[in-house]
Amino acid sequence: MRAILWCNGSAPGAVVMDRVLEQNADVFGVDGGADKAAEKGIVVKEVLGDLDSVDLSRWSGKTTELPNQDSSDLAKSIEELIGRGYEEIDIVGAGGGSSSHILGNWAALCDAPGGAKVSIHHNDSVTVRVHPDDGGFDFFSGDSEEFSVFALEKCKVWISGSRWEIKGEEMAMSTRGMSNRGLGQMVSISGDGVLAVLIPG
Repeated sequence: MRAILWCNGSAPGAVVMDRVLEQNADVFGVDGGADKAAEKGIVVKEVLGDLDSVDLSRWSGKTTELPNQDSSDLAKSIEELIGRGYEEIDIVGAGGGSSSHILGNWAALCDAPGGAKVSIHHNDSVTVRVHPDDGGFDFFSGDSEEFSVFALEKCKVWISGSRWEIKGEEMAMSTRGMSNRGLGQMVSISGDGVLAVLIPG
């Protein structure tokens, strides 16, 4: 099953909406993101989060409160959907807002458990989470096409099929994996910790 999480940040551009909404998927609003999705004419199945920034009057019977204040609404929503059996989760509307939200979105990828392919869609790229419990991530990268790999926690990383390969080297959050290049073939990425892989949108 596939789900879309619509966050309470800047509205996704037309390219992102076309990319993500072209296939059937259940749309969930992350707190106030539900209102923003509805304003775009999107049918929202349910609202998730601590419900402190959504207009509850318009969502009667369609809310699930996730009250744990030790995690962000996004991290809790990802965990909730994985618990319901969703195997693919696409996140939109996560941009904008305060500067802390930028790193907070990646922290949510690290906080949430494995069990699903989770991607954050930006207007110019896609962040794909690679979780050690879910195996590696393989994708086609065109000749000289740029992609980047960030370790969200200290771990060993493997990258093959690219201009610069990494074979079990220990990485932490750094620029070590930035601006790698494809060779017009499949690239394989894995790690024994959580990784964020940025690929073209």
